[in-house]
Amino acid sequence: MAKATETKQKKDASQEEQAPGVEVQEAELPEAADSASQGPGTEIDVLLDTVMPVDVSLGQVELQIRDLLQLGDGAVLKLDKRVGEPVDILLRGARFASGTLVVVGDHLGVRVKEISSGSLPEQPAQEQQETKGDQEG
Repeated sequence: MAKATETKQKKDASQEEQAPGVEVQEAELPEAADSASQGPGTEIDVLLDTVMPVDVSLGQVELQIRDLLQLGDGAVLKLDKRVGEPVDILLRGARFASGTLVVVGDHLGVRVKEISSGSLPEQPAQEQQETKGDQEG
């Protein structure tokens, strides 16, 4: 009997901690399936159909605000890359490969020439260059 009273007191104490007017119930959840029974390779299979945006950077240029404001139709921006120089292929802003520009029908394309070794940088490539410039100056 003392045990039942003790249990009731604990239950009453836990209910007092809840916000007034909020009903709390125990959740009954199904057991998780054993991942070993799903077979090899299925964990990565979930990701294989995920679509990721890939960007290609042709080059960069830095302009003063006054020069940006003077841009108009027909203005040409000279980029930091030369004709025939590899372009950067970016995944979420991080360079992961390089390639050369090609024409595919009436579209531009990139022929992949080199996949970067190692892991992707945590910062986008542009932020890394800015950080490097800040450290040098």
